[in-house]
Amino acid sequence: MRRAILELLQRSPLPAGNIAAHFTISRPAISRHLRVLVECGAVEVTTSGRQRVYELRTAPFLELAEYVDRLVAPPFAHGLDALATEVARTRRERRDAAAGAHAGHTPGSGHEPERQRKQSA
Repeated sequence: MRRAILELLQRSPLPAGNIAAHFTISRPAISRHLRVLVECGAVEVTTSGRQRVYELRTAPFLELAEYVDRLVAPPFAHGLDALATEVARTRRERRDAAAGAHAGHTPGSGHEPERQRKQSA
């Protein structure tokens, strides 16, 4: 029931009466479900005149989704992320080193290998 209410509120904020119209259970039962959703922070309620308008709060669900992702991820997933970062760093360093070697440094500039400096001295 509460999931169905959340799905309704995902589309747009609704007054309690409109929410109740979608279900066959009593309005007091809908009110109890709405109260639980408000108390747990999943739904926000505002008063407009005599109507109570309910709106879905997505932030708690994003936090929950991140938590569940961490929970169901393989225990080594973080290690794989670190490995991927290290591989990318190593590739970048090799690429930069290769680009520097092909740039054609002039002798005496301090950028040539030690062997070349000794030969030119």
